[in-house]
Amino acid sequence: MIEEILEYNQSFIENKEYEKYITGKFPNKKIAIVSCMDTRLTELLPAALGFKNGDAKIIKNAGGVISHPFGSVMRSLIIGIYELNVEDILVIGHTDCGARCTDSLKIIEKMKEHGITQQHIDLISYSGIDFDSWLGGFTDLETSIRNSVELVRRHPLVPKEINVYGLIIDSVTGKLERIT
Repeated sequence: MIEEILEYNQSFIENKEYEKYITGKFPNKKIAIVSCMDTRLTELLPAALGFKNGDAKIIKNAGGVISHPFGSVMRSLIIGIYELNVEDILVIGHTDCGARCTDSLKIIEKMKEHGITQQHIDLISYSGIDFDSWLGGFTDLETSIRNSVELVRRHPLVPKEINVYGLIIDSVTGKLERIT
């Protein structure tokens, strides 16, 4: 697969197809988006928002969840605010999210099937990682979005003038619903 990617990339560069994507590092709309890594959203999300390349910083992870006040998502948002002029943050969950039903025990069993030892799993658990909350999903999409929004709004390093919104996007139609 990597050879196929590299071959395509060579053609992409030779034909200067990159030129239509050239933009600056600062988001044109001063927006950062936290959303799910779901493949259905790769093109649908920016299209449904009317965004083009360069309009927003998009941070993706499983479920679009901000799970830790000092984790990588918050780090990216803080850098976006102070270094890249982000003024608005959108936390966008989506319908039919696979992270919603993630079962940490099933993931641990799959880890073992792939050769991860119980010793390594125990070592991580003993270091203070709660596998259930770290790998587990969420039961209610709106609650998950609200929790992430509140984590950002109440974060001690996020200035009060930053607007934070929660939304749900339909993963088929792109319809947006604002969470209040």
